[in-house]
Amino acid sequence: MGTTIDYRTLVGSNPDKMFKATIFESPRLLLGLNCLEPGQTDRIHTHEDQDKFYYVIEGDGEFTVGDEIVTASAGETIPVPAGLTHGVRNYGVARLVVLMGLTPWPGP
Repeated sequence: MGTTIDYRTLVGSNPDKMFKATIFESPRLLLGLNCLEPGQTDRIHTHEDQDKFYYVIEGDGEFTVGDEIVTASAGETIPVPAGLTHGVRNYGVARLVVLMGLTPWPGP
């Protein structure tokens, strides 16, 4: 396969809500790019049977994981075990770009 993907070609924005782009999707894994402008949020939600992670590529975010709220900046990872509520808020002054992984994924 040998293909590389430059995340910067997938970065985007939506004035009304978080921008999403799919990087890779298989019957077992979803990798996505989430872009949040300052003040934007991704609602608090749960994946009962799926583990998730957020890896901050650019910006600063506030991540809700269960009962905790943690802040993270570029280079930091936030793991979210299956069944925990989670969400994201961009509290910074620049775009927040997050690599998100979700597994197992029911596939395309």
